[in-house]
Amino acid sequence: MRHWILLCLLVTSSTAIADELPAKVLDLSDWMLTLPEDTDRPGKPDEIKQTELETFSDPRYFFAAPTGGVVFRAHCGGATTKGSSFPRCELREMADAKNRAGWDTGGETVHTMTMKVAIAKTPPVKQHVVCAQIHDADDDLMMIRLEGTKLFIERNDVGDVMLDRKYKLGSPIELKIQAADGHVKVWHDGDLKMDWKVSRKGCYFKAGCYTQSNTQRGDDADSYAEVVIYDLNVRG
Repeated sequence: MRHWILLCLLVTSSTAIADELPAKVLDLSDWMLTLPEDTDRPGKPDEIKQTELETFSDPRYFFAAPTGGVVFRAHCGGATTKGSSFPRCELREMADAKNRAGWDTGGETVHTMTMKVAIAKTPPVKQHVVCAQIHDADDDLMMIRLEGTKLFIERNDVGDVMLDRKYKLGSPIELKIQAADGHVKVWHDGDLKMDWKVSRKGCYFKAGCYTQSNTQRGDDADSYAEVVIYDLNVRG
């Protein structure tokens, strides 16, 4: 009888967590969400802004995980944003409920994003996904990217910075990304991994699941990447 009661409590607890809204798990007040689909919602692809994001979830792409955190999924056949051929279920930093953030890495204000995150799944053919970025006015400035088992900071033509050569899917990591005074710094599990002297304008943070594959790369339309974010904060 005691074991049955304990089992019922565990099931009830897991169900309650799964039924939670993502905004009850993470502070989403500084973000808007891009989904990997293009419906009648505003945005191409769809964008979920404040105050709708406070009560939004989607069982396919964006929902509270039974084990804690928020699940972000983007399937390889999903809708893509202008200038990209890859789908995303990704948060974009906002200055307020209506205006998008856009700051300068060369300024005195310290802009910081901290997160506890796990990459849970990659597409089977092209096993690449991005879980965090700084984007500038024109292009991504840097991305936290997984390719197979290699987790690294991608900086386009500047050169990559390795974080973990043997990353295991589902393993939570702690990231801190900071920009100020002409430098961008990245900490991985408390260790400073990058101090990059770089100046860009129109910058903003992104976090979630940016799947780096599509049907042209050999993956099925229904294949997807999945990222789970357990904690997320921005300051600046």
